[in-house]
Amino acid sequence: MADDFRALTDMMAQHARERPDAIALRWEGRTRTWGELDARMNRVARGLHRLGLGRGDKVALVTRNSFAAIELFFGAVRAGCCAVPLSGMSTPETLRLMIEDSDSRVLGVGSESRELVEGVLSDLPQLADGCVFGLDFDGGAFRPFEALLEGVDASDPGVEIKPGDDFNIIYSSGTTGVPKGILHSQAMRYGMVARADLWRFGPDAVNLTSTPIYSNTTMAALLPALASGATTVLMTKFDEQRFLELSAEYGATHAMLVPVQYQRLLAHERFDRHDLSSYRLKLCTSAPLRAETKRDILDRWPGDLIEIYGLTEGGAVCLLNARKHPGKLHTVGRPSRMSDVRIIDGEGRELPVGSIGEVVGRQRVMMTGYYKKPDATAAIMWESPAGERFQKTGDMGRFDEDGFLQLLDRKKDVIISGGFNVYAVDLEAALSRHPAVKDVAVIGIPSERWGETPLGLVVVGEGTDVEAAAIAEWANAQLGKNQRLTGVEIRESLPRNAIGKVLKRELRDPYWPDQPGSGA
Repeated sequence: MADDFRALTDMMAQHARERPDAIALRWEGRTRTWGELDARMNRVARGLHRLGLGRGDKVALVTRNSFAAIELFFGAVRAGCCAVPLSGMSTPETLRLMIEDSDSRVLGVGSESRELVEGVLSDLPQLADGCVFGLDFDGGAFRPFEALLEGVDASDPGVEIKPGDDFNIIYSSGTTGVPKGILHSQAMRYGMVARADLWRFGPDAVNLTSTPIYSNTTMAALLPALASGATTVLMTKFDEQRFLELSAEYGATHAMLVPVQYQRLLAHERFDRHDLSSYRLKLCTSAPLRAETKRDILDRWPGDLIEIYGLTEGGAVCLLNARKHPGKLHTVGRPSRMSDVRIIDGEGRELPVGSIGEVVGRQRVMMTGYYKKPDATAAIMWESPAGERFQKTGDMGRFDEDGFLQLLDRKKDVIISGGFNVYAVDLEAALSRHPAVKDVAVIGIPSERWGETPLGLVVVGEGTDVEAAAIAEWANAQLGKNQRLTGVEIRESLPRNAIGKVLKRELRDPYWPDQPGSGA
């Protein structure tokens, strides 16, 4: 890795030297050329050095996508610092805990998160006076972002970036307490951008970014786009109509979307009226994409579709090129060329093809560890008989005879009913085939007879006149005897986090009142 390593910010500087007037970023009708972006990143880096920050120091961001968000994030990385993007959807206490846990010394805030941040600043003495910046506002404790750049020149700060240096901390979507900080190195991120050419990124590509900067999902496409010199179109917030308009207006060639975004786009009444012929590749990760949705994308949206199975921690990575493998849409593909993925049982023994167990994996794109949590890092490791260290994923799955991985459930979400393992994904697939069902989740609820039993929670189409019992009967007719739903409830919506994952703990908790944290 060290022999072929190149820092991402060095690659961005090369684009600025060779193509200074080419457009690097588009946002809200404005542009940043590569020359402009490079100069502002240099000034951010020098501004951070002036504040006393250096190699490994942490710079946090709580903001939506914007020019300033990109400039602060990558300017911090160029300074040798570590970027810490945080979710503005957090509770005040969780946000405070993440800033404190990360040891961040500088904080950049978007106006939409001002009130959230103001409520915790007094409890964060590590953020010194003058080190909290409003990225698009100022006043009170917030200095204007431009103050960070004032009085410093735009030349390269001259920091030698090394493979082992910290690049960023991404906080997991924890269900209890403070989420864990997942630390990524420069070498880990280089491993991601090295595949840019395989995905046909390049100077002529246009990457449409609609997921938030604090999500590793976003990084999986944004970093290769920046490394290859592509133009990135930033959306402040996802909107189906605006996404379609921007795709057509700028000739988008690439986009990373999560499953719920694909579902909303395909259901949009004007989807088929927009010219999407420029697309070379759509990417999907964060949660499994249903086979039916993949087929719909292949039928109606030009270009290839690659589903990525992986964790923010790294380790196991599988790729499914849906157009090349239309018969494997129920899987998440094969292990990538640099990934070793295996299946183990509860005792840590490797299982043969076709057996169900926990997915473990290793490759060069792996986290440094959970920040300041060596015990938690050690707890997810599995050692093969040959002494190789793998990371456990917490996902249950099995390989088929062709080497494709089928995911079944999160290990913690497996429903054990009458001694049998019931995988919610199978039941959800059956329910989703009902013509009235638009969204679905299956959870385990208490049962005196079976210990727990599966319950379907569904969202139906507007104006649909269907009874929950009829949906349950329809689905159970397609399921095995050990899988059958105890019932179905119709909901107006299902709770999701900012990148579209259904929050099953929130769905389960009301049914398990005597077991706090049972869904954690």
